[in-house]
Amino acid sequence: MVPSRSMGGDRNHTPVTMFVLLGISDEKVLQLSLFPVFLLIYLVTLFWNLSLITLIRMDSHLHTPMYFFLSALSFIDICYTSSISPRMLADFFKDKKVISFVACATQYFVASSMGQAECCLLAAMAYDRYVAIGNPLQYSTIMAPGFCWKMLAGAIGCGFICALVETVSCFQIYYCGPNVIQHFFCNITEIISLSCSNPHISQMILFLVAIFVGFGSLLLILLSYGFIAASVLKISSIKGSAKAFNTCASHLAVVTLFYGTVLAVYMHPSSGHSTKQNKFLSVFYVIVIPMLNPVIYSLRNKEIKEALMRVMKRTTHLPQ
Repeated sequence: MVPSRSMGGDRNHTPVTMFVLLGISDEKVLQLSLFPVFLLIYLVTLFWNLSLITLIRMDSHLHTPMYFFLSALSFIDICYTSSISPRMLADFFKDKKVISFVACATQYFVASSMGQAECCLLAAMAYDRYVAIGNPLQYSTIMAPGFCWKMLAGAIGCGFICALVETVSCFQIYYCGPNVIQHFFCNITEIISLSCSNPHISQMILFLVAIFVGFGSLLLILLSYGFIAASVLKISSIKGSAKAFNTCASHLAVVTLFYGTVLAVYMHPSSGHSTKQNKFLSVFYVIVIPMLNPVIYSLRNKEIKEALMRVMKRTTHLPQ
């Protein structure tokens, strides 16, 4: 992909073929001290998410819609953080963090498609919890395996198409310099600000996609939890209400972390400290949240703990 010259801008300049990332910090000592921390977080993220996927596949008691979507969430988190973390880790040792135009577009496409797929998947998981609490007798009929696969395909497909539209529209406008991105990855809002041509159409597309995917998914989640709250209020026993709420607690925590951080990045007013604040919040939702998600779902989950014990027992009793 090369920047188009057909959308206005100064044609007396050479089109940008490389971008320069400023990284998390320009202090060499700080970068070297942060490297082992972020490397450990990335390795732990891979280990926990892959372990959760493996456990769900190995134990038949976890072959339910809830854990089907949870394994898909772990896979998306692996792809999401892997689109950014390895390059960010390599950049810690570089004085000049250069990334090609095509590599930047590719990184944004993968990260954006996975991030938007996660939005849609969280909405699907909220619907799953609503059916489990609001229609428990029809749960297995409504949330049939075929329907779950269609919901997952829809979430990934929506993320792929929306990210493709965003990437094409934003990387086809004219870039002639400067080429310095004030971030540690190819953040699209930073990139568009470098354009030499009118970026209004690209900005409008980004806005519409954010409304459709981001706020659309959030609205579906809020509606699902509204129906869940109404269903919980109909449960007469306190014990039954607490049990119903506990089935949603982990998902609610993940949704709050994910949307709270993303909204803090893209909705706060501009200020002199906005770049540093954006970097900090971006580190949280790009690197930290994918590590926390499997922990949140596993920490107080009795079924996962029991499944782990069963798998460990089977493994230790295998013939030598």
